[in-house]
Formats: sequence, C-alpha cells, structure tokens
Amino acid sequence: MGRAALSWSRQDLATAADLGVATVVRFESGQQVSADSVTAMRSAMEAKRVKFVDKGTLAGAVVGGLRPA
Repeated sequence: MGRAALSWSRQDLATAADLGVATVVRFESGQQVSADSVTAMRSAMEAKRVKFVDKGTLAGAVVGGLRPA
C-alpha cells in the first residue's frame, strides 16, 4: 500500500531501500524477509512522507506520500 501511495514500482522501492527486487517481491508475497529489510523499506517510504498507522482501528493503513519530501 505504501508503494502504491508513491506510485513506485518494485524496482523503485528496492533502489530507495538499497535492497534487491527479489526481497521486495518476497515481502509482498507474504514470504519471510529479515527485520532489517522491512525497516529499510519502511524508512525509504517514510522519507517520502508515507505514514504507517501502527495501532488502533486504522492499524495497517497508509497515509500520505502525495507531496514531495
């Protein structure tokens, strides 16, 4: 959802997070990836103003990413 908010391809996310595209594909398909990889992807999107909701009724939602950082 965060990647979609930015209109990023898998390659865009992989590049921004300094990961391989295969890691992004594994993560998005629900396979296990390292916690460091998840943190890198999240940080890359947060740097572009994507906000992740961690708690409450909107947990799992993504907001932002519509304006340049």
